[in-house]
Amino acid sequence: MGRVLTPWAEDPGQSRRHVGKSWQPPCLLRGAKRAPEAGPKPPSSELVGLRSLGLYTVNAIYGDTITMPCRLEVPDGLMFGKWKYEMPNGSPVFIAFRSSTKKNVQYDDVPDYKNRLSLSENYTLSIRNARISDEKRFVCMLCFYPIYVLEQPSQPEILHQADFLETEKLKMLGECIARDSYPEGNITWYKNGRVLQPVEEVVVINLQKTVDKSTGLFTMTSSLQYMPTKEDANAKFTCSVTYLGPSGQKTIQSDPVVFDVHYPTEKVTIRVLSQSSTIKEGDNVTLECSGNGNPPPQEFLFYIPGETEGIRSSDTYVMADVRRNATGEYKCSLIDKSMMDATTITVHYLDLQLTPSGEVTKQIGEALPVSCTISSSRNATVLWIKDNTRMQTSPSFSSLQYQDAGNYICETTLQEVEGLKKRKTLKLIVEGKPQIKMTKKTNTNKMSKTIVCHVEGFPKPAVQWTVTGSGSIINKTEETKYVNGKFSSKIVIAPEENVTLTCTAENQLERTVTSLNVSAISIPEYDEPEDRTDDNSEKVNDQAKLIVGIVVGLLLVALVAGVVYWLYAKKSKTASKHVDKDLGNIEENKKLEENNHKSET
Repeated sequence: MGRVLTPWAEDPGQSRRHVGKSWQPPCLLRGAKRAPEAGPKPPSSELVGLRSLGLYTVNAIYGDTITMPCRLEVPDGLMFGKWKYEMPNGSPVFIAFRSSTKKNVQYDDVPDYKNRLSLSENYTLSIRNARISDEKRFVCMLCFYPIYVLEQPSQPEILHQADFLETEKLKMLGECIARDSYPEGNITWYKNGRVLQPVEEVVVINLQKTVDKSTGLFTMTSSLQYMPTKEDANAKFTCSVTYLGPSGQKTIQSDPVVFDVHYPTEKVTIRVLSQSSTIKEGDNVTLECSGNGNPPPQEFLFYIPGETEGIRSSDTYVMADVRRNATGEYKCSLIDKSMMDATTITVHYLDLQLTPSGEVTKQIGEALPVSCTISSSRNATVLWIKDNTRMQTSPSFSSLQYQDAGNYICETTLQEVEGLKKRKTLKLIVEGKPQIKMTKKTNTNKMSKTIVCHVEGFPKPAVQWTVTGSGSIINKTEETKYVNGKFSSKIVIAPEENVTLTCTAENQLERTVTSLNVSAISIPEYDEPEDRTDDNSEKVNDQAKLIVGIVVGLLLVALVAGVVYWLYAKKSKTASKHVDKDLGNIEENKKLEENNHKSET
């Protein structure tokens, strides 16, 4: 759409500018000079002609009104008219101004002409009350301006865009079109904000300009042929149109356009996709092969260890539930085998063998060798646990005791491999026939005695107390806690006469019976100490073995001494008879004295 533009202000005091340069509107000048009163009066129509200035003389009577017509033809596009006079030194003094559009008149603040001036529509200047000082040269200026028609073009567009670009190939990228410009504009191409300069066989730019005959407006079309590189991927291409505006040259940018750049694969890469950094038996492993070309390759050849022929697949190859024999070097290549890459996979494993395992039943005192064997791809740690408590050493049983029974766990772990842990269990049961030891003790009150039946055995024996002879069963008993195959059953009695108590312990293996003579409460007797703890019982057992050894040794010594004594006694038999006779008389006398004493009593 055409527009008439006037790139200056109405105020004549302001400077006039057009398209960025200093500009003054062209003016027509006509000079008028008041003639001296005493001199000759030339005809009023006399003109002094100059090439750039028309000069004529005006005569006036002192005190009358001086009338000075502009005598210039008013041109089309008149902007304003002005009158001025010249000082003796040649400097101008403006006195009147009239705008052709606003029709208003402005008189400059000149004291000599205050309230004396009048400027008509045809730019005739009248000066009232003529004075001698009015004799000077006056100049009429009619200033006009040319008309320029400018039209801003539309925003440029990049049309007919290529679907993609290819390296090493010169290809039409697109056309930049800017429409309806006057005067014609110029188009520039940019890549990432930098101007693209023509380069043979790399950057080829062609500009065409057409004119619409009906409007006279220009349309500029610039085509760009471009040979990209890999680095042009994601590059932003734009174009701009530069045109003439009211205040000078202006530029409008297009929207950026990004092109997909195709380039061949230069490198193949294989990598392992796994949920963790290490692979263990049972994991699912995915191999991914990729090429750095664009578009990337869609098919590859995968090579597994020990195989020379590749397996054709997409960009991934999946191995499910891998085993340790999957450890090795894996490769992938393009279909044409022009490029290849390799990676090594290590499948970690952990084997544990516990001997024996499961539920094992052994008899007390038996030996039980236990072994936990580990086979792994890395050094593994071994941990033994008994009844949820960590053991400091591996179990070893040369002579099983009841306290050895329990649940054993052998656990091994590969610290380097997340989630690789194995464990096996051994449930050890130690059985034994009932063993009984009875003890008695007089209580501190001297009014009762405590009889304890110490029982060992597994399964836990059932205990029964009876009184020998009468066969009566004692039901009022107290039992300690059954720990490590041991417990105690206790009764408290106050016998009026000597009594024999029987403790019977019975489990699935055997029935054991033990008796103990207990004196009446009035008769003092030796009290046997009770076993305090299981550890004390073990110590007593060890001490008993030592005592048995000492006793056997003493018996041997006594036997030897007896033989020696028998030999000695045989030699002195005669002397012994005489002594025995005397001793017999002494004994008889002693018995008689005792009988006599009883009779007296």
